Amino acid sequence: MKIPLFDLTRQYLKIKDEILGAIDNVISSGRVILGENVKNLEEELAQFIGVRHGIGVANGSDALVIALRALGISNDDYVITTPYTFFATASCIVRLGGIPIFVDIDPNTYNIDLNVVEDLMDGKIKIKLGDVEVNPKKIKAIIPVHLFGQTVNLERLENIRKKYGLKILEDAAQSVGSIWKYKNGEIKKSGSVGDASIVSFFPTKNLGAYGDGGIIFTNDDTVAEQCRILRVHGAKRKYFHETVGYNSRLDEIQAAILRVKFKYLNGYIERRIEIAKRYVKLFKDENLMEIVKLPNLFDDRRHVYHQFVVRFESEKVRNHVKQKLENKGIGCSIYYPLPLHLQKCFGNLGYEQGDLPISEKVSKTTLALPMFPELELEEQVEIVSTISKSLKEI
Repeated sequence: MKIPLFDLTRQYLKIKDEILGAIDNVISSGRVILGENVKNLEEELAQFIGVRHGIGVANGSDALVIALRALGISNDDYVITTPYTFFATASCIVRLGGIPIFVDIDPNTYNIDLNVVEDLMDGKIKIKLGDVEVNPKKIKAIIPVHLFGQTVNLERLENIRKKYGLKILEDAAQSVGSIWKYKNGEIKKSGSVGDASIVSFFPTKNLGAYGDGGIIFTNDDTVAEQCRILRVHGAKRKYFHETVGYNSRLDEIQAAILRVKFKYLNGYIERRIEIAKRYVKLFKDENLMEIVKLPNLFDDRRHVYHQFVVRFESEKVRNHVKQKLENKGIGCSIYYPLPLHLQKCFGNLGYEQGDLPISEKVSKTTLALPMFPELELEEQVEIVSTISKSLKEI
């Protein structure tokens, strides 16, 4: 049984007529750059997230760069982030002349460990980059990543901003629709509490386009205006450039496609949660709960399961299971095989193997299993059965 890690075509077949109709309407209108679909999508998603502004851009990587620049990050500014994430989260800092500070992750959520962040800001732990010891007072911002669809503690994130005066750029590329429940019962969505946040519309995302796309969210009118200027070559008015910006506009056709798919987003999320629960039951039925660490389940829909990532006891076991799955035609993937602090391009920062042990361990022992709303029960049974049999061979 061939089972893909992700299948875009199953979803498309169900909404094909709507998608093609939306594309035809755009082209027939003659307005294919920053038209009504981009404007309406920005407004609809901003309302969904719970913020005032949405600014559509060409992709999630550009969204990070533009948003971070709009927050004032530039040469030699320190920015805290996680090493266990996609490259763009850290590269945006360097592209603006800033310096990333990588801190380790929580072993249960794989999100940035906010305890370490606070210890660093309080001076309880010291970080040396190259020959320079980081002065906490020179740290300007933090980019937390809501990884695999699970939100960082938003309440604590807000408190960190108030306590230390850090700018917060939420990387919500994988977590659109995820929520956090505050102690007072208030519920907020990922992307709604930072000075700015970003979402990616890469095709594999929970709300994915059929090409690249991204969006910036903010409640700050000044930041929003700056982002809108930066996405069109730094011009507030055509041909009059206030700064050197970028050519980074969300495509009108992709915006039209996303507006169709946005109508189904809550349903897609519910399906992902249902699939995650089925995975957990199947792993329990196979008596694997003590052998394989599974993602967390919540009653308040905190996790939207962009990926379903499991962890094994060692790299050897993980690689053995991966090979067995692939031999049977079952898609799986490693996110992320080399943490960012050990990447060659960040070698000047002076991080070494062993500096961030949890991130390093997780990168060697985790495996993403098939996860998309159209995944069928019999496919999940085959996936878990294959894992169970492969573990018995070791």
